Amino acid sequence: MKIQELSPADGSKKKRKRVGRGPGSGHGKTCCRGHKGQKSRSGGRPRPGFEGGQMPLQRRLPKRGFTNIFREECIIINIKDLDRFEPNSNLDIEALRKAGLVKNTRGDIKLLGGGDISHPVIIEVDRVSKAARAKIEAAGGEVKMVENKMGLRSV
Repeated sequence: MKIQELSPADGSKKKRKRVGRGPGSGHGKTCCRGHKGQKSRSGGRPRPGFEGGQMPLQRRLPKRGFTNIFREECIIINIKDLDRFEPNSNLDIEALRKAGLVKNTRGDIKLLGGGDISHPVIIEVDRVSKAARAKIEAAGGEVKMVENKMGLRSV
């Protein structure tokens, strides 16, 4: 068997329907769209969610909850994520971004106490939980709070 002798299996390839190519093709004149009506026109489709004039589902269902416009976003980092760094390393925003722990800087960086750490590190964050601070200090490390426009963040 040679590569030029290979061909697809019978019935696996089907020719594309070519519409609007004259009466001899069987798909001429109206091009399989029928006569008149919305679906025969170009762009003639109802918008997504339209149910023929019936009250649509998204309007029949009740609204739930609300969006808090004063919500403050936090970028969460757990203690177990810091185990990959060298002992006694200084971890600021740049170091965390290079490691892939911080993708954007839109929100505050908050350190939570999930997991354990086996060596000391010095980390700079905007917020820290009590459990995380206790674990870092128990390992011999230090937590520094980043100063921003409003002064130091409360713990």
